[in-house]
Amino acid sequence: MSGDTLRDAFGRPWHDLRISVMDRCNFRCPYCMPQSVFHDDFTFLDPAERLDFEAIERIARAAARSGVSKLRLTGGEPLLRPALPHLIERLVAIPGIEDVALTTNGVLLQRHLDALHAAGLTRLTISLDALDPSVFSHMSGGRAVVETVLAAIDAAVARGFPGGIKINAVIQRGINESEVLPLVERFRHTGVTLRFIEYMDVGTRNHWSQSAVVPSSVLLERIAARWPVEALAARYPGEVATRYRFTDGGGEIGFISSVTAPFCGDCSRARLSSEGQLYTCLFASKGTDLRPALASPTDDALDGLLRNIWKDRTDRYSEQRHPDAQTKLTDMPDGDTRIEMYYIGG
Repeated sequence: MSGDTLRDAFGRPWHDLRISVMDRCNFRCPYCMPQSVFHDDFTFLDPAERLDFEAIERIARAAARSGVSKLRLTGGEPLLRPALPHLIERLVAIPGIEDVALTTNGVLLQRHLDALHAAGLTRLTISLDALDPSVFSHMSGGRAVVETVLAAIDAAVARGFPGGIKINAVIQRGINESEVLPLVERFRHTGVTLRFIEYMDVGTRNHWSQSAVVPSSVLLERIAARWPVEALAARYPGEVATRYRFTDGGGEIGFISSVTAPFCGDCSRARLSSEGQLYTCLFASKGTDLRPALASPTDDALDGLLRNIWKDRTDRYSEQRHPDAQTKLTDMPDGDTRIEMYYIGG
């Protein structure tokens, strides 16, 4: 069964699957898992409720048969999942899968680097919103120190991953705007790609406001005023980041602008929660439970379900939310019902 022709209702192919392997996190970032909500008594999934590695592999294989070539492991914090390198070994061996990536906050990364590399991990993304210790502490919920993450990044660069290393920074007005230029300066000439992400209205707990968004165009102007850049072409259809390189050879930066410049028209991603719900949009309110199909000893039901889910997909929330949209939101959930980002990854 070839996935080359599988497209959704708007003609978008399915190439990417993001797999949340853990709903817990060791951070309490205010824009994702604020401590006031996700306190010590908050009830997360029981380990037995999470998909085991065999189930995750079966779903990934079925997705590959539908055209998926890229997998990304997310959380919560995925490195809280025991024996994660063993899952990576299984995923990189799937026919048709060309790229297996991991997104982490970096606190546990250094101790797992050798095992992740040996398992065949292709790419690594570390979330880092600030270099200043006090700003970092605020944005991580006071759960870590920035030096731990920076040491892990340096170790990862020294170890090397074939698909490279990226840093993701979510920028909020009045919170960490001052960190943008220091972050750029820190990672220029290191081989690490720094990407700035507009603060998004994901989930229901972060009290999002348009006024807290710093447009990517503003950040680009500030950065280019100090270090001139030139635009780069997209490497493939559906690439989420708009890319630039420094004209002095200092490396590359990117901007993910789903608020001010939505890219729904090229979106090729679906997201799997750690207990088996498949979501076709980061802003969805409900998914499709894949566990009944997994109960079958063959993969026919699973293959058919995944293909039907994608063929019926009509999601384009960010485009419809945009103030210039000709067609406004009519069938998308409101802010009280959307799934939380920690639950399905970014």
